[in-house]
Amino acid sequence: MFEDVIEGLDNVIETEIPKNSIILMAGSPGSLKSGLVYNMFSNYLAKNKKEFGIYVTLEESTESHLRNMQSLGIKLPKNLLLSDYSDIRARFEDKSHQLNLIQMLEGMIEHFKDEKGDEFSIFGFDSLNALYALIDTTNIRIKMFHFFKGLREKGLTSVIIMELPEIFQARSKLGSEFFLVDGIIKTGEIESHQDVMLYMQVRKMRACRHSRKKHLVEVGKNGITILGPIFE
Repeated sequence: MFEDVIEGLDNVIETEIPKNSIILMAGSPGSLKSGLVYNMFSNYLAKNKKEFGIYVTLEESTESHLRNMQSLGIKLPKNLLLSDYSDIRARFEDKSHQLNLIQMLEGMIEHFKDEKGDEFSIFGFDSLNALYALIDTTNIRIKMFHFFKGLREKGLTSVIIMELPEIFQARSKLGSEFFLVDGIIKTGEIESHQDVMLYMQVRKMRACRHSRKKHLVEVGKNGITILGPIFE
């Protein structure tokens, strides 16, 4: 799953990612984390028209996110629902029970799973940083363990975005996401002369053969392309 949805990605992820996997897309600001996830979802659902996916953004409004994706040449397929924080609160907040954001997300997923059944197969979330700013982070590892467990039990292949300028130095301060997920894709940038090159690197992907090299990422008129490794 996802291994061939972006040009060149099959040279990085060589065998199929198991369904129900939870993948963390983590990296520095401006390193195309959201663009990569959205492009993966857009192209996957364009090929698999009988399936359905949800992409939740807490970082910005749906209108702003769509403008950003359109500027990258990425389209919104009809079978991908884009939702933001205001939409989630309006549709799934239960004021009588004072639901927190994780419970609202779980309610949203339950609603569309009941409505779409097995067609609802992929879930994207942007980002954990925004989620942690909006909830009580006491016992966050336990909360995230149960949230991720629920995603797997619903049969969803999920990609979760996290912004980490110092990705592996900061992990002990957060919710131990690196230990809870099945895969980690790191994005970042390398300065070269007067230019900045963007890259992606698979650091972990359970039950999947993959390259561990940093691969260049390029944005064209029709979305993102994964080029060859930076260092051979």
